[in-house]
Amino acid sequence: MSASTRRRRGALGRGVLVALLLAFTLLPAWLMVATGLDAEANHGAALIPREFTLAHFQTIFERGQFGRFLMNSAIVALVVVLASAVLALLASVAVARFRFRGRSTVLMMVLIVQMVPLEALMIPLFLQIRDLQLLGTLFGLMIVYVALSLPFGIWMLRGFVAAVPVELEEAAYLDGASWGRMFRSVMLPLVMPGVVATSIFSFITAWNEFIFALVLLRTNTEQYTVAIGLRQFFTQNGNDWGAIMAASTIITIPVMVFFVIVQGRLSSGLVAGAVKG
Repeated sequence: MSASTRRRRGALGRGVLVALLLAFTLLPAWLMVATGLDAEANHGAALIPREFTLAHFQTIFERGQFGRFLMNSAIVALVVVLASAVLALLASVAVARFRFRGRSTVLMMVLIVQMVPLEALMIPLFLQIRDLQLLGTLFGLMIVYVALSLPFGIWMLRGFVAAVPVELEEAAYLDGASWGRMFRSVMLPLVMPGVVATSIFSFITAWNEFIFALVLLRTNTEQYTVAIGLRQFFTQNGNDWGAIMAASTIITIPVMVFFVIVQGRLSSGLVAGAVKG
């Protein structure tokens, strides 16, 4: 067998494996969309809608009040992403650049918090939000989500900040830049990929989380997020699979849009801060 034949067979084999992986990954998403567009969705899933309809999407917005739930989730996710990114970045700069008493203890506590199952934090966080009289409010839910996102964000961004050469900061100071100017022009562009990664984690947490939202918002249906709003289509008498899959499709779109918007920053920020000017 010639070398060219072996290369062609190897390329063909890799192509088949990639196609199988894509099919395995995309099949659940396609079934979700197809079921949401199928008028006979409650009779079983099908790869191709047996009877095309948009009635399920109309149902979730008219009967399911999904417009309100989407707005609530968008507000919560936006606030959580911005707050967690700012707080995690400032905290990571503090633990990576400054030396202070208890610094190692702070890092150890951040690591330990990440190891604790979220279910174990349910009661303590519930009691704290209750004492703050924020049960049933989106603001109380935001506080909890920021608290859940910070340990991961601080630990990840600490590595990005520590990887920035101190010489770049010193060069900025020698050029007459203040700490704030150095932070904006040198530090921030270099750690931007880490900020984007932590923002994606925070957004997904705030958008898809169910247990804390259900417990903290309780019976205040006006404040429900999309994760809780989806529950109304599961009943004791049966599940409305068409509406469930239509709602799931709508819930998935903002996550995809957010990732498409920020993914470019993962690579563009790698060297931008190292360019003087």
